[in-house]
Amino acid sequence: MKHSRENEVPENRNTGRSSPKVPRSRFLRDVFLCSLGAYGGPEAHMGVFLDQMVVRRKYLDERELVELTALCSILPGPTSTQTIVSIGYKTGGPVLALLTMAVWALPAILVMTALSFLYRFLEAFRISTGVLRFIGPAAAGFVIAAAFRIGRKVVVDRSTALLAVLGFSAAWFVREPWVFPAVLAAGGASMLILRREPGMWNRLEISPPWRYLLVFAVLGAGAPLLAKGTGFLLLELFEDFYRYGYLVFGGGQVVVPMMFSELVEIRGFMTGQEFLTGYGLVQGVPGPMFSFASYAGGLAARGGSPAVQFLGAAAGAAGIFLPGLLLIFFVYPVWDAVRNIRAIRIFLPGVNAVAGGMITAAAPIMLQAAGITAVNLAAAGLTALCLVSGKVPAPIIVAVSAAAGIFL
Repeated sequence: MKHSRENEVPENRNTGRSSPKVPRSRFLRDVFLCSLGAYGGPEAHMGVFLDQMVVRRKYLDERELVELTALCSILPGPTSTQTIVSIGYKTGGPVLALLTMAVWALPAILVMTALSFLYRFLEAFRISTGVLRFIGPAAAGFVIAAAFRIGRKVVVDRSTALLAVLGFSAAWFVREPWVFPAVLAAGGASMLILRREPGMWNRLEISPPWRYLLVFAVLGAGAPLLAKGTGFLLLELFEDFYRYGYLVFGGGQVVVPMMFSELVEIRGFMTGQEFLTGYGLVQGVPGPMFSFASYAGGLAARGGSPAVQFLGAAAGAAGIFLPGLLLIFFVYPVWDAVRNIRAIRIFLPGVNAVAGGMITAAAPIMLQAAGITAVNLAAAGLTALCLVSGKVPAPIIVAVSAAAGIFL
């Protein structure tokens, strides 16, 4: 039986290197496996990407993954979603990137949309979240394994070691949304100062796809005008969530306080208890935390018919994911060319070292949130050992963690 070439990922033209052709279905299956094991925020997702996309499938190496994560952390939007979409773009161009987005985010969006209809049932029966008791420690184990693997690549001398300590300290002591992009930029700038070279700003001609930036700007400026001019609820929801998407750096945890203030306290679309119920539920749904927008959008539109509520959930999800997606489609096609500027090549090791330190700091932060107990430490340590050994797939680790929460 002949294998069809139409469904293969083409040669990677962005990097200038030939790469083996990968069946599109296989790559998307790997994306789906990542989504099944992606609990927690971007730091935990990073561990899943490292295990599945780097160690097992070798779609890219550790350094490329750190650089992509650093790039996506500097951009507004959902960091882990932008990172895996970038891997799809690197592997097979814009079509595969768009399919990656759908496979990565749609399952979680559909689950949270359904839960926006079921919140009364969930509240009435007081469903316990005890099944998730070991998911947090396991997520910390993913981060520990990622920090171990990446640290060996990015900390290569005294300068990068100091920058890694800077990243760790910033993440540990100053837990604010602006810290991640600010300290990453500071790490790169420090490396430029420490390793000044003549002619490092060599000129390159690049041609970015301006149409994506134009759409980003038109939607950002036009959606508020349309929403206010028409008073149409679905347009208002799209505008609200689009604004959340381009104002927030990092993962879904960062956007939640902003959403709570506007959707609960200002607009009164839902009660605080309804909001917190959804936020608790999304912790147990694998995939991007930004899928919470579909739950919130659905509740905000529940005054109409079920069809309107479904459209409200769709408006929330589309609004919050779209800005980050447009920015990646604008930036990634020129990323490989831009980083070939000598100054950028000097800048990136500083960024990578800081990112490695911040990823390392995420492990104790997540363990604190889960509770520092002997059982949790053992769960995190065992998860990290399984990942580093490469013998246990990430989805199995998550499934075992959930089963342990049920039986113990």
